[in-house]
Amino acid sequence: MRILWIDPIGTDVFTADVLKILEAAKRNNIQVDAVSLPGDRPDHLEYHAYEALVIADIVRITYEAARDYDAVVIGCFYDVGLREAREVSGRAIVTAPCQSATAIASNLGNTFSVLVGRRKWIPKMSENVRLYGHGHRLASMRPLDLGVHDFQVDHARTCDRLLTEGRKAVQEDGAEVLILGCTAEYGFNKEMQAELGVPVIDAVTAPFKYAEFLAELAERFGWYPSRMWGSEAPPPEELEAWGLFDRPAPVGTRLSSQP
Repeated sequence: MRILWIDPIGTDVFTADVLKILEAAKRNNIQVDAVSLPGDRPDHLEYHAYEALVIADIVRITYEAARDYDAVVIGCFYDVGLREAREVSGRAIVTAPCQSATAIASNLGNTFSVLVGRRKWIPKMSENVRLYGHGHRLASMRPLDLGVHDFQVDHARTCDRLLTEGRKAVQEDGAEVLILGCTAEYGFNKEMQAELGVPVIDAVTAPFKYAEFLAELAERFGWYPSRMWGSEAPPPEELEAWGLFDRPAPVGTRLSSQP
């Protein structure tokens, strides 16, 4: 089985760390590749305008990857381009952090809180949680006042912010599960679980294991993505006539694990 992680930003500063996390989490028979976007793309997606600029890249990478991969993971908690990528993924599964993490959290507790970087992120992420049917479980979204590239700069500072807001989410907001609301918030969940006594879902591991799980279901039971009605894919004749995918997908760095 092969799974592709898309880091949808124009920097590979997180890519090697993410691949190490996925290598530790994967089953023995899984090969994982991770790609980032070319360097002329935004190096974070904290603004929706930046999201719009990379959606086409995500779609193109997914379309090309569908020939060789069983699943594709979009590595941004905004779940940027998720619906669009799923239209062109063929039989490949496509997952993203928010949908995966909230689905997992809903099976581990009655309520959850999401620890996000900045207040700017909350409207879109809250909208996605409601879209996925988990709005009634959302106890709170607590901002840490940290941007995407701040999380890994000072481990102690980030951990302190996460523990402070995580404790408030549990004790004041009634959260039974915590979700780390950015893929750059990796490396903290185990320490938080030990300190706070609740499940803390990592935004890198969750969509990857969810993709692995769904790809296994597809392989064993034929539960591939539907192509009926709202899940209908673009007509192949249009894609060919318009030459929409004639050029290679835009990839910056590509890293691979061993199966």
